[in-house]
Amino acid sequence: MNQDNNQYSFFAFLSRMKHIYRWSLMRNVSRENIMEHSLQVAMIAHGLAIINNRIFNGDANPEKTALYAIYHDSNETITGDLPTPIKYFNPEIQTSYKGLEEVSKDKLVSLLPAAIQEDYKKVLFYDENSLEGRLVKAADKICAYIKCVEESKAGNGEFQKAQQSILNKINNIKLPEVDYFMNHFMDNFSLTLDELN
Repeated sequence: MNQDNNQYSFFAFLSRMKHIYRWSLMRNVSRENIMEHSLQVAMIAHGLAIINNRIFNGDANPEKTALYAIYHDSNETITGDLPTPIKYFNPEIQTSYKGLEEVSKDKLVSLLPAAIQEDYKKVLFYDENSLEGRLVKAADKICAYIKCVEESKAGNGEFQKAQQSILNKINNIKLPEVDYFMNHFMDNFSLTLDELN
């Protein structure tokens, strides 16, 4: 039996995801934290992987895709959520922020017992260019678009330009499962509860 009585902060840091809000430069009708965002990204990324497999005869790993999505913004417990206009303001800031993300992921891994650090490194440092990584990135964009749709539906014009910009990015992803999702699931996000029933 392991007699290690040390305390580790990894999961306590992750629990703080609920205190980090997205879209901080914009007026929000409904605030969204990165914990709830990560769950939505995981559900949609998982769905994209299944669509890839069942509709397009692909070979995505839905469970791995969902797992990557759950943790895709976990480093923001250390860095915070840098607003997109700042993050992509110029290549120098973008490169620096990418480096900061890597350092923050290393910091999170260091908050675990040594015996399980490698398991979490595989999750936090997943290959973003793998099929699963690209599905997570696509799901992240879809969720940003959903946020814009929901804000617009609530009468908030603040998100109109972001909505069009994000839709353009989604249209350039060029994954058939993303097109399928947009064509078969997206319109219902504009419906009321009564209309969904």
